[in-house]
Amino acid sequence: MPLIDRDDCALVIIDVQTDFYPPQRLDVDRQRFQDMVGRIAWITSVADRLEIPVVVTEEDPAASGHTVPEIRETLPAEAVTLPKNAFAVWDNPDIATAIEATGRTTTILVGIETDICVAHSAIQLHHAGKRVVVVDDAAYSPGPAHERGLRRLAGRGIETLSTKELFYDWMRTIEAADAFHDTHADLTLPPGVRL
Repeated sequence: MPLIDRDDCALVIIDVQTDFYPPQRLDVDRQRFQDMVGRIAWITSVADRLEIPVVVTEEDPAASGHTVPEIRETLPAEAVTLPKNAFAVWDNPDIATAIEATGRTTTILVGIETDICVAHSAIQLHHAGKRVVVVDDAAYSPGPAHERGLRRLAGRGIETLSTKELFYDWMRTIEAADAFHDTHADLTLPPGVRL
């Protein structure tokens, strides 16, 4: 596969909601979850500055709350946030329509949970003919479910990469990366990312 063309990308943020993991969920590594949130917020900020369209999903928001503030505050004004009832984003007609409306054929997926909603979304989008890329350090499931989800994606031939790799695919050159950093010095790097 060629490098990722930022002018052909849409970013889809899946179900990173305030009450998705209530306090009684003892299997959730809260630090890993917060680190993922920080990386998604940073990717979203970069996407906004590069004019990459963003679609946000919320699974059962009445029970799981809305998108966490750290991400919500970074969303571009044109971002679309939609409720999600089927696990795969593509199986929700309104979300599929919003993704199609971007006019982009490469879908960048981040969010939760790696083994279910992210995996189902990636598989269905791939089956529909989209190029699908899952940002593996900007996705999360508790315990071994994260790695199982990534293995399932690999078995289906779906691309995975890191936040750092995505940024450099979007930039392509030292000059472009340096210019981005100079122009957007307000963007603090998220946890675990070294550029």
